[in-house]
Amino acid sequence: MRTLGFVIGAFAIGLGLEFGLGAVISDGSVRNLIMLAACNVIVALSLNVINGMAGQFSIGHAGFMGIGAYTSAVIACNLHEKLGGGEPTFARSFIIVPVALLSAGLVSAIFGFVVGLPSLRLRGDYLAIVTLGFAEIVRLLIATAQVTEQGETAAAAFAHVHGPSSLFHALGVSISSLGGQNGYSGPNHEGVQLYAGPFWVFGIMLLVVVAAWRLKFSGWGRALRALREDEIAAAAVGVDPTRYKVTSFVISALGGGIAGGLMAQMRDGSYVVNPEDFNFQTSFNAITMVILGGSGSVSGAVLGSFFVTFTVKAIELLQNTSVAQAIRGPHHFGEGIDITVDLNALRMILYASVLVSLMVWRPEGVFGEREIGSKKRGSA
Repeated sequence: MRTLGFVIGAFAIGLGLEFGLGAVISDGSVRNLIMLAACNVIVALSLNVINGMAGQFSIGHAGFMGIGAYTSAVIACNLHEKLGGGEPTFARSFIIVPVALLSAGLVSAIFGFVVGLPSLRLRGDYLAIVTLGFAEIVRLLIATAQVTEQGETAAAAFAHVHGPSSLFHALGVSISSLGGQNGYSGPNHEGVQLYAGPFWVFGIMLLVVVAAWRLKFSGWGRALRALREDEIAAAAVGVDPTRYKVTSFVISALGGGIAGGLMAQMRDGSYVVNPEDFNFQTSFNAITMVILGGSGSVSGAVLGSFFVTFTVKAIELLQNTSVAQAIRGPHHFGEGIDITVDLNALRMILYASVLVSLMVWRPEGVFGEREIGSKKRGSA
């Protein structure tokens, strides 16, 4: 009965946010910022499985997010057309959003399995290089795939000259249809259909938080943390390193794909999925969220997600204010000497200063590995 009451209450709150958030917050950019923070919670919690619980250092999480975003956008746009097109509706979202997000998570999980295999032999910096390379390959492959006048990509044309090209041709055309550097805006270039409103964004965030909490304090989570502390000792008591490492990558990639899929369909967001949205800076922000809150802490990942999102994005919103424009200049310092302040540089300086101060004050993060209201269990 308690679980049923929780589900009903969460569903009611989700409906209230879906239809009431726009009335309470009229500014679409602020609504977008709040929902982006919720999506980043999913990003941080999924990365926390690898970096926090498993102790594997991955810096290529943006790759899984990008795969999920493009998969979700393509499926959502095609389903939208098959269902008659028109304006996105809340009722239709119960068909499109689950299918798109499940597909995004599944495709990302498959890539997570492939990337997770090298983790059996690599650790530390070497594994970080592999994951970074994977993320950059995904981004550059999508960004640089352009359709020629004959409707073929360079890869497909090469395969056509050097051998059977059916598979390469289909793969090349499929990647090129994602829009290259201009981004994906639907099959008819009318924009991605934004079906994921507050109901879906906050609802899925809540599900992921509960799942991450249960995962950490389950037998599987304890075995994963034991493997992180001492792999040889964990293997000696029956923990299979191969299965746990690869599974952690799959779970993390699954969460990253779902987060990317939500971002691609998020209401008040962009109608174009761009490869530059999933560059190294995206992966770095995800790592920062985990480290700031505390590696291995669910509560810390949630706190770090909101902190990073609001410190980065909120300062961007302030750049157009009159005070910020006055700081921008130009400022005159004598004849022929004009100085214009780079607000973006100031934003990053402020952001970096906050990070350095927090790392000096709390090098293990805000929570360490503890949880809110569960200090003894969190330290186990």
